[in-house]
Formats: sequence, C-alpha cells, structure tokens
Amino acid sequence: MQTLNQSLNLWQIQVKNNKGNIMERRKFLNLGLVAAAAVLAPMTNLNAENFRESKPKAWASEKSPEAIKEMFGAGELKPTDKIKFVAPKLAENGGSIPITLKSDLDIETIALFQDANPRAATVVFSVPEGQKVDYSFRIKMRQTALVTIVAKTRDGSLYTLGKEIDVSIGGCGG
Repeated sequence: MQTLNQSLNLWQIQVKNNKGNIMERRKFLNLGLVAAAAVLAPMTNLNAENFRESKPKAWASEKSPEAIKEMFGAGELKPTDKIKFVAPKLAENGGSIPITLKSDLDIETIALFQDANPRAATVVFSVPEGQKVDYSFRIKMRQTALVTIVAKTRDGSLYTLGKEIDVSIGGCGG
C-alpha cells in the first residue's frame, strides 16, 4: 500500500524549467496561459478612431445637435428602445454621474452628448466588430441637462435616445 506522501506526488505534475528547478503544475499552467494570451492578442482587431483628430468640430460644438451633426453627418436619427440607457434621474454629485449603455444592435460607434458643459460631445466609443455594447462609465455635468445617446450601426443607421439628468447644486441633494 502506498503512503499518503507517495499518493500526493502522483497528483502533482512537476516540470523542470531552464535552470533545472522544478515548477509546480499551477505555475506551469499559468505560464502556458500567459504564452497563449501573448500569441492571440495580436490577432485581435482592436482599432480605435481618434475622434478628436478626425472630427474636431464635433468636440468644439457647444450644443448637442451641432455636435451630433459634426460627428455623424446629417442622417436621420431614429428613436429607439433597442439601447438600454441607465443613469440616475437625480445626480447628487455632478462630478461623478454613473452611466451604463447596453445593446444587442450591431453598433459601430456610440456617443454621448449633453448641453450642461461648455462642450456637448462627452464620450465616443468605437465598438469592435462582432462585439456587443455593455459599457459603464462616469461623466461630469455642472447642471441639469438632457443627455443624448447616438449610435451608428454597421449598416449606417443612426439611432438615438435621451434622458434628462437633474444635477443637485453642491451635491447635497437639495
């Protein structure tokens, strides 16, 4: 009959590294995962457009309609319920307002605009092909305003929805 120590050794795979030391199975598997990630990462198509360079007038616009036109052109904006937009009705701290966007549409670009700050364009995301939108982030607003979401799908359609967010003065809720 085998001793307990001999049984445990049967379950432990040991591999010698280049220095002759023995690595345990976990370390060996972790190194394998890191190597696989290093090989697969360059194959992933992660291109992002720098919208500040390619659409500078959109970032200079003070009102949302102007910024949207500069960002996406004069195409028809279709109201939609296919994008889930979660934001507080009342933001007690205008310096950190949580926003969540989710959608199963085949979106190429999604942007958020608001008129509370000196510049209407707030954030723009390039969505990698085959990916779904499921983004959470925070924005700053100095006063109550309508926040507008515009999404451009890969077929060129433009979808929009909006929500007014009330910002408390001083962040004290009153």
